Amino acid sequence: MAIAKNTICIWYDRDAEEAARFYASVFPDSEVRAVHRAPSDYPSGKAGDVLTVDFTVAGIPCMGLNGGPAFKHSEAFSFQIATDDQEETDRYWNAIVGNGGKESACGWCKDRWGINWQITPRALTEAMAAGGAEAKRAFEAMMEMGKIDVAKIEAARRG
Repeated sequence: MAIAKNTICIWYDRDAEEAARFYASVFPDSEVRAVHRAPSDYPSGKAGDVLTVDFTVAGIPCMGLNGGPAFKHSEAFSFQIATDDQEETDRYWNAIVGNGGKESACGWCKDRWGINWQITPRALTEAMAAGGAEAKRAFEAMMEMGKIDVAKIEAARRG
């Protein structure tokens, strides 16, 4: 197995393997590639505990590190998942929120491990890229939403 040149490392308290397996079950082109156990005791664990997990999320290489409770996640880091329609948007949003996660605003939600996700329909991204009045209407519609409603974004685009 080739090691990626750049890998996102995500700090977990102790649930990196559980999180990685959840992501692999939800998102296409995702998998758990390897689970590595600590060769000896360390500050937040003992020999034999899961230390790191190599996985991919939607084709992006990641490593989960079970580093203990010292650091917490924030919205400063998020995965942004582009969706093609409302069905796909609903599926990912409901999987994250329905598995102990929390809803937020403007297409953001947080999984049960504290990782932030932006579930972003392409209709919204395209509206923003259009600029001008179309982008303004779509943006203002988005600002009223938790999970993005594709039909409302498309209606806002049309005016």
